[in-house]
Amino acid sequence: MLQNNATLKSLIDKLWQNFWEGGIANPLTAIEQITYLIFMKRLDDLEAKRERDAEFTGEKYASRFKGKFTVPGSNEKIDKSELRWSVFKHKPADEMLLHVQTKVFPFLKDLNGETSPFTKHMANAVFIMPKASLLVSAINIVEDIFKEIEKDATEGGHAFQDIQGDVYEMLLSEIATAGKNGQFRTPRHIIKLMAELVAPQLGQRIADPACGTGGFLLGAYQYILTDLVRKSHKGSSPLSSGEGPGVRLDEDGFERAAISAVLTQKVKSILDQSFVGYDIDTTMVRLGLMNMMMHGIDEPKIDYKDTLSKTYNEDSQFDVIMANPPFTGNIDKGDINEGLQLPTTKTELLFVERIYNMLKMGGTAAVIVPSGVIQNSGKAFEALRKLIIEKAELKAVIAVPSGVFKPYAGVSTAILLFTKGGETNHVWFYDMQADGYTLDDKRNKIAESDLTDIVLHYKTRDVKKDSDRKLKYFMVPKKEIVENSYDLNLSTYKEEVYEEVKYEKPDLLIKRLEAIEVNIQKGLAELKEFI
Repeated sequence: MLQNNATLKSLIDKLWQNFWEGGIANPLTAIEQITYLIFMKRLDDLEAKRERDAEFTGEKYASRFKGKFTVPGSNEKIDKSELRWSVFKHKPADEMLLHVQTKVFPFLKDLNGETSPFTKHMANAVFIMPKASLLVSAINIVEDIFKEIEKDATEGGHAFQDIQGDVYEMLLSEIATAGKNGQFRTPRHIIKLMAELVAPQLGQRIADPACGTGGFLLGAYQYILTDLVRKSHKGSSPLSSGEGPGVRLDEDGFERAAISAVLTQKVKSILDQSFVGYDIDTTMVRLGLMNMMMHGIDEPKIDYKDTLSKTYNEDSQFDVIMANPPFTGNIDKGDINEGLQLPTTKTELLFVERIYNMLKMGGTAAVIVPSGVIQNSGKAFEALRKLIIEKAELKAVIAVPSGVFKPYAGVSTAILLFTKGGETNHVWFYDMQADGYTLDDKRNKIAESDLTDIVLHYKTRDVKKDSDRKLKYFMVPKKEIVENSYDLNLSTYKEEVYEEVKYEKPDLLIKRLEAIEVNIQKGLAELKEFI
């Protein structure tokens, strides 16, 4: 993770400081403007790579920077090559600011054509840069950030896009402070864990009904590409040594592959249609769209929509859903979609029902929920648990330590895994105690981690073998859960192991204390002789 690279962290802190000093103090405004710059830089780099690849293979490639661009509000036509980061960054400060504001940014807004979600949601976007000196300093810092990413990728053996993802996520974290309506970003290693558990496949439709900046969609994307590389090199199995062409173990112990290893045009066209996200925050939608595009998905399907409202009608459409929906919100009763039957206005309950409804028969979801969802005795809470146990196969409940979401929130959570239309016979529980990072606000990397252990034992779970409830993981029969009012709290079923502590007999302790007292009195008497 980024915390391990002090240079990158310092550069990002410097970038924030420059924007603050330059008059952009609102973190949400700053992150948008920084994102536009990173997007301009990344777009130029991606196009340059695709041009080189096409030249090497002899294939034809129509670059986004070929041809002419008509400047909005005038009849002026300029070469699109003038809009490249690598070109405009060399212009004098004042000329560059005007060029980016009036030409580069309008080109960016219309990048995918009039009908694309990106163009639609960029329509009201504004490039706010109060002075040329801020733009120059920001561009220089972004350049240094990308150089450091390249260096880390070369020397540290980390994938370029993984580090870039860390950089972007650190920027995003600035706006995620225990957010409004219970929103906060999900750590990327937790997203990776959930992707390993649901194992999305190429060709499946994958969704997140409250996607924010698209972290879960990108987690599924990365898993699919890695899995394709794994399958292309027979003999490499999940959570193996990670050796072999294109495959390595990342800092969290998961296999990761170089994206370019399998990203053929055919695969790319399938992936472009595979991911769907929704959010009710227009800024998050824009950030999510750019995040997906920066990772190689040219036509992302992220849209502004309240998936709990009457306007949403995409039930039974998706094979996989991964989500961390808002925890503490309430929705107006009159706005709730008719398909949602739970007697509640609490979003943490309605979102899980929404996810269940969105799944196709046989589709699987991995959802983060607050601890209240799994154990609260309220009518709606119990009704939701009954739904995912009686009308789906509830496969697993993974208890997550409360420190995992620090410093943004200290809430206690669990991961639920269920398949729509399956039959619950036993539920597998796992007591996660360490996620590879300290559970305080600093979240420093540590050696202890249950993440790969969770994946390994989940994939090999067995009713007979996983019967010892003194261990971290065990199976519980459905009948017992039903008898406990569908309670899914791990501590309800776990057998605690108490170590017997033997104390000395009271008379021996008294004798020892008396001996100590005698020594103290003797010492005091000796001191008095010197006074």
